[in-house]
Amino acid sequence: MLTLTQIGKRYGARVLFEDVSLAVNSGDRVAVVGPNGAGKSTLCSIILGHETPDSGTVALDRRASVGYLPQETFASSDESVLDLAIGVSPELVTLRGILTACERRGDTEGAAYHEAHTRYVELGGFGLEPKAKRVLKGLAFRESDFSRSARELSGGWVMRAHMARLLVMEPDLLMLDEPTNHLDLESLVWFQSYLASYPGAILMISHDRAFLNGLADTVVEIRGGRMRRYRGNYDSYLEQRAAREEQLIAAYKNQQAEIARLQRFVDRFGAKNTKATQAKSKAKQIERMEKIDAPEEEDRVIRIRFPQPPRSGLKVVALKGVHHAYGDAVVYRGIDYAAERGQRTVFVGPNGAGKSTLLKILAGVLPVQRGTRTLGHNVVVGYYSQNRVETLDPANTVLEEVQGIARPVPEVEARTVLGSFLFRRDDVFKRVGVLSGGEKSRLALVKLLLDPPNLLLMDEPTTHLDMASIDALIHALGQYKGTLLFISHDVYFIRSLATSVLHVSGGELRPYPGGYDYYLDRVGSASARAGLIAGGGARDGAVGGVGATAGGGKETGRERRRREAAERQVRSMARKGAQDELHRVEGEIMRLEARQKELAGILAQPETYQAGTDVVGINRELGTITARLVELGAEWHLAAEAVENLG
Repeated sequence: MLTLTQIGKRYGARVLFEDVSLAVNSGDRVAVVGPNGAGKSTLCSIILGHETPDSGTVALDRRASVGYLPQETFASSDESVLDLAIGVSPELVTLRGILTACERRGDTEGAAYHEAHTRYVELGGFGLEPKAKRVLKGLAFRESDFSRSARELSGGWVMRAHMARLLVMEPDLLMLDEPTNHLDLESLVWFQSYLASYPGAILMISHDRAFLNGLADTVVEIRGGRMRRYRGNYDSYLEQRAAREEQLIAAYKNQQAEIARLQRFVDRFGAKNTKATQAKSKAKQIERMEKIDAPEEEDRVIRIRFPQPPRSGLKVVALKGVHHAYGDAVVYRGIDYAAERGQRTVFVGPNGAGKSTLLKILAGVLPVQRGTRTLGHNVVVGYYSQNRVETLDPANTVLEEVQGIARPVPEVEARTVLGSFLFRRDDVFKRVGVLSGGEKSRLALVKLLLDPPNLLLMDEPTTHLDMASIDALIHALGQYKGTLLFISHDVYFIRSLATSVLHVSGGELRPYPGGYDYYLDRVGSASARAGLIAGGGARDGAVGGVGATAGGGKETGRERRRREAAERQVRSMARKGAQDELHRVEGEIMRLEARQKELAGILAQPETYQAGTDVVGINRELGTITARLVELGAEWHLAAEAVENLG
């Protein structure tokens, strides 16, 4: 489908690629990885034809369609969310406009309407709307959002709408550049599941290890101007790369030892008549050797010592009988929670459960509406969210911004820490105002880690960070002696740091006094990613209110456990039934969409109309499929609502 042959690209004296070749076939799942600035996004631009390689060729099957989701946000438009998702090609947009205009005039018998309708059916236009609604809902759009103008949405939601358009379009080659940056946890789980059965090839750039492990069957590494291909997912790539580097280091050392041995002979006996011939022979032997290049220096995390906060008391922060509501929407009714010194707790649970609200209440960012929040002895609170970047001074250089913190930081120390977060050499003299979103996130983290509080609360700290920066953050927080409470959907980050888990759902807090794998085992989660949403089983006690018996008295612990078990069983059976129905409908939709695409392809071929083919019969089948897809769209909506309500 796609073949890159001996591609070369340079910017001035800097070589990005040299003699790079790559083939992507139908159904491939290719992850492109490499350090910052290696040229991953440039490679995408070359494939798309936005940039021209200095040497080599790009060959794309002329029948193959390509869809691309860039990192940066799209410009907003006046289109509705649904129209944006349906607008998979200019021709379909034009045909849809003609049909809509004719229907508004009541002119559905004329030649213009008939021609547009026939072509729209051939292209599968009538199946687009139910498919688009299904995808938009999977990406967390509500039905009330479908008619909203894209101009009313934030940049992240505009990106989701464009992502929906690509999934509806279903290109033969889907190219994704950091697609998980703009997704919340539940949308990410849905998106990854959807891509697992995607019929085309996928070329992806992502810093999310769980995402790459779940999807990639090939990893292409760009490093030092070269490209290497590894079979398997991201974890497999790391193992293969480590083994390859060990072999390379051993071979390099052996060759260098042999060269040194030969050179010693040449140096010792080159001037002696009796040994001169042998010395010349060994010198030529050195020259003829095919030299092994010195192993590349890895972008390893710089192992530096970060400053530590002052020691707090044992009891760090406590909530007692806390209520919180946003208008009529009640989030918490009388919850209790306490954190002790040295805890590293990750908050997990479904979207909208109140994880960020809880973190803000603990940080003092949100005032307690009812109940009490108590800080322990000598506790200093620090709260990190993506909004923290707004506190940076755009006029400062990166180095000035770091040296402006309350604790005096020598330039050598500041530059060393900045280097571990990929601000190297002259990068430290960049103005904050010209930094990307990811660079600002890294800078805000550096400031926090150089003058850390002893109670650190972090909301999605890895968003917009690349893998090297995530490793640097894990290294820094691994040394941290204070108390860490955080929210993240990065499974690798959670596993590296969390020593306990707090599941937040339905206004209840349920603690799990062990790491993330302990939590997964307790809740019986199907996957590490899904465990971030699910959980909250009755095997560990909830923190919060006590249930009541039908007679109005308080339940005993045994009665409550029996009631909860019965309720869970009923809910589980109902949810399984709804999920089975949803999977049945989705299976029929995918089968019919594949047949629809096949028939449209037949009708698009000129020879179809010359070989006595039953064109009328094909059009009739196409019309039947289109009508059924509309019905299935409604069925899917009902089934999806049932699953959501039972979730």
